[in-house]
Amino acid sequence: MSKIIASAAIRGAHKILERAKKSYSEALDRFGPDQEIGFPNTAYYLPIIYAITGIGVSKIRDAKSVLELCERLTPPPVKENTPLPYLAPALDAGMATLFAEEIIEAIRYLEDPDFYLANCEDVDLSGGRIWLGAANDVIFRKRGVEFVDGTAPGFAAIAGAAPDPNTASRIALELQEKNLYVFMCGENQGKRFAEQLVEAGVQIGWPTRLVSFGPDISAAVFAIGFACRVAMAFGGIKPGEFRKNLIYNKDRTYAFVLALGDVTDEWYANAAGAINWGFPTIADTPIPQVLPTGICTYEHVVSNIPHEHIVQKAVEVRGLKVQVSKVPIPVSYGPAFEGERVRGEDIYLEMGGGRTIAVEWTTSKRMDEVEDGRIDVIGKDITDVEPGSRLHFAMVAEVAGRNFQEDFEPILERQNHHLINQAQGIMHIGQRDIAWIRISKQAVEKGFRLEHIGKIIHAKYHQDFGAIFDKVQIKIYTDEDKVREILDMARASYAYRDARIEGMTDETVDTFYSCILCQSFAPSHVCIVSPERTGLCGAYNWLDCRAAYEINPEGPNQPVKKGECINERYGQFKGCNEYISRASRQKIESVSLYSLMVDPMTTCGCCECIAAILPMCNGIMTVDRDFNDMTPCGMKFTTLAGSVGGGAQTPGFLGHSKYNITQRKFLKGDGGILRLVWMPKRLKEELRDRLQKRGEELGIPNLPDLIADETVALTEDEVLTYITEKGHPCLNLEPLL
Repeated sequence: MSKIIASAAIRGAHKILERAKKSYSEALDRFGPDQEIGFPNTAYYLPIIYAITGIGVSKIRDAKSVLELCERLTPPPVKENTPLPYLAPALDAGMATLFAEEIIEAIRYLEDPDFYLANCEDVDLSGGRIWLGAANDVIFRKRGVEFVDGTAPGFAAIAGAAPDPNTASRIALELQEKNLYVFMCGENQGKRFAEQLVEAGVQIGWPTRLVSFGPDISAAVFAIGFACRVAMAFGGIKPGEFRKNLIYNKDRTYAFVLALGDVTDEWYANAAGAINWGFPTIADTPIPQVLPTGICTYEHVVSNIPHEHIVQKAVEVRGLKVQVSKVPIPVSYGPAFEGERVRGEDIYLEMGGGRTIAVEWTTSKRMDEVEDGRIDVIGKDITDVEPGSRLHFAMVAEVAGRNFQEDFEPILERQNHHLINQAQGIMHIGQRDIAWIRISKQAVEKGFRLEHIGKIIHAKYHQDFGAIFDKVQIKIYTDEDKVREILDMARASYAYRDARIEGMTDETVDTFYSCILCQSFAPSHVCIVSPERTGLCGAYNWLDCRAAYEINPEGPNQPVKKGECINERYGQFKGCNEYISRASRQKIESVSLYSLMVDPMTTCGCCECIAAILPMCNGIMTVDRDFNDMTPCGMKFTTLAGSVGGGAQTPGFLGHSKYNITQRKFLKGDGGILRLVWMPKRLKEELRDRLQKRGEELGIPNLPDLIADETVALTEDEVLTYITEKGHPCLNLEPLL
């Protein structure tokens, strides 16, 4: 480290340590030594202190020993421009700085509980308050694993602010395109990078990987602490094993600091702290540079880098190898945009979501029927409608290949969800005939058109699945009559796919399959797909998941050995519970495949239907997402989805597919289909033949007519009256509650 920088870091450490001691003393007097302190909803205490020293700071009195350690670590103050002969004192000062700042931030949580927002995935940052504070364990488990599997190679910790909002926006976008997280803190001349992004109209928050940790430089500990937690949670490194933690992050977490603006002594101290983990600093001002000394991969501090080159220089200095998929569209593309939401005034065009028809269908063709890369838009395009408009939408991907199998169709089709979602300014939810797409005004301004949805599918199918097919062409329809024609064809195909699984039972296999494709929206959600329980989205059955695993053994569909049957009635299996616990990051410990009353399976938001208990009726209703009116349980589908979506386990409610309603294990633990007392008429007519067949198997041949719908009952009282008149069998079953 430059001898001048080292002396500045030590001075900065002393300033921060004095501030920490003052905060500690005041908190001790005000709250007493037994007052609990820490970061909310985490098992890692103050994670930097915990990782490096093994000390779990949980009460104010615990901070005393840490501050004493900081004093021992921090060398005596050094006068300005006084050179130091070697590096170690500055690194020790940097470590002490981070310890002290964690105590400062923990006491801030105690003294001002509302200073930071509730740190959840979908917190609204548009209302002026933007500081998130420390990531809770739910967010950490979801996001932290991305640093392990390569989805996110690392993060950029940005201190200060760019010269203007446009420059800030360009830097952030370039970092997003490289799949990096951006952790923001500190201010420069009264300006902050996160605030500049908001001013530029950029959507910030965990879903877009632009994380506004805090307004002060002390919030840098939330970034370094995140890295420490990754090493402990996913690297198997124990608290107190400081050397292993530092080496793990140097070798595995490709992080760096971007110092934008005037570098203060406190910034130098934080930079020295980051270097302990192998995280270099790249600055836009002419501060002294630091040549390699073996701690960071290459240089430790690089300065005076122009803003148009600073990201590339940081990637180079950190030794990061970035893999970026090039997709020929006019907006940025990558996983950083997968969690982006398009809301309200930002919507230029909306398709599906119950407001219009939206259907997606991937089907195989002969080789001579497909012209690879051809994309046709039949009907109105984006340029033909006004902002805020809605269109019907049907997309048909026609695939051909010598090695392509019919079983692979739904696997490719299901990828549309996250492939389209990764385009900046495009939001995609659902699949099959319940798709929902929103296109933002910003994307349209950049030139995004409907053909670009086809370009995404063409490029990504080839990039991700090129080994199993040779050609794909895309046809997009927006004319209502043609969309309805495609809808009928697609539904016939869906029915054929579903029928393939008809003869199988859960008892005939020893392996189920998982699906975690939707964890970008629901971090703790894990779908278990068995022969008699199709995926709740309706897109995947057991055969589809098996084929998906054959295509991509590292993908979201993994084999799950069901293991010992813990409870046959509810469908609980030891192997499934063990897998779900791991895949949900210990958020969900056990799941029943056949019950909504006991440990029901979680849902993401892509479910075709939601079932809910009607206590007065001793029965269960279900509603599909195309039904927009109030249901007898007192909630519309959207309200139900808000209650059970996002990976929540909510007894009495269950997301499921349409097809699952007539599978033999549907709600077996609660009485099965004989509990079904209400469903929308259109859904009942769609399933009538299958409902009739199931009723005959159970000795109730008129079962469809015993089930109420909105034409005869709008409230639970009315449902009870109807099923009583009809003699519904649920009235004679054991009580649900």
